[in-house]
Amino acid sequence: MEGSENDGGTTPIAKWKSEFSRTFQYFLDRSTPHTIQRWLGTLAVAMIYVLRVYYVQGFYVISYGLGIYILNLLIGFLSPKVDPELEALDGASLPTKGSDEFKPFIRRLPEFKFWYAITKAFVVAFVLTFFSVLDVPVFWPILLCYWIFLFFLTMKRQILHMIKYKYVPLDIGKQRYADKKSASSSGTPRD
Repeated sequence: MEGSENDGGTTPIAKWKSEFSRTFQYFLDRSTPHTIQRWLGTLAVAMIYVLRVYYVQGFYVISYGLGIYILNLLIGFLSPKVDPELEALDGASLPTKGSDEFKPFIRRLPEFKFWYAITKAFVVAFVLTFFSVLDVPVFWPILLCYWIFLFFLTMKRQILHMIKYKYVPLDIGKQRYADKKSASSSGTPRD
């Protein structure tokens, strides 16, 4: 009988969490078409994190973990959703001749999720720098050299994969087609 009063209603914390989640999702949805502004905001967050690590002169293990995580996200961003190596075993593969069917490049990790994950990673890493127990003393140049080594090895493997299966994950150098409105308005004026 005592618990029957609260059964129908929600707690204030759950109500606040739901409202906050809805508001946060609203602003995320509104930011979707503003790619450049989103990445500039992430760059600002990254610079704040770098300045924090520089002034504290520590938290190199957290920075190394952040670098590995970002490298993992980058691989997902540059990889196709369906791996051509696995698809080749099934008989279907990316088009290699002009007569083959065109298949657009679809990323395993879309740009928006890539941006959101990187931004969230920098924010979490920044918060972790306030806990001194996580400031493990290490010789940071070794971590940096090892990360650079991993980066070049991973990128070499990814680039060789791109060359082997003939796909380009970036829009740079790809042909763009004008929409119908632009094409009709660029013609000669009629009198």
